[in-house]
Amino acid sequence: MKTIEEIKLQAELPVLVTDEQGLIIYANEPFRAVFGWDDDEVLGHTLEVIIPRSFHDSHHLGFSRFAMTEQSKVLNHPLKLKAVKKDGTEIEAEHFITAEKLAGNWFFAAILRPLDA
Repeated sequence: MKTIEEIKLQAELPVLVTDEQGLIIYANEPFRAVFGWDDDEVLGHTLEVIIPRSFHDSHHLGFSRFAMTEQSKVLNHPLKLKAVKKDGTEIEAEHFITAEKLAGNWFFAAILRPLDA
């Protein structure tokens, strides 16, 4: 399993990191290039910015379940999911999400490899 710092080194692929509240705290240059968001448009905002509206409820449910159980079925293996670009279009991307507890707080990192051309 990769650490969040190792994931942040994935310089050629889009990467996001969130805190345990789901607030985006890191976005790399490939994320900005592929998805079109500037740092001030995503940093400090929830992941809902890039999650299609139709998946907001299931995301909240999964996030809440993880907060209670610290277990998840979506971590540490590739998932095909949609993500929203700044212009509102949705693209399919392979998400690889990991969680890491640092100083008593959970952090989440995701590599978002675009599958759409």
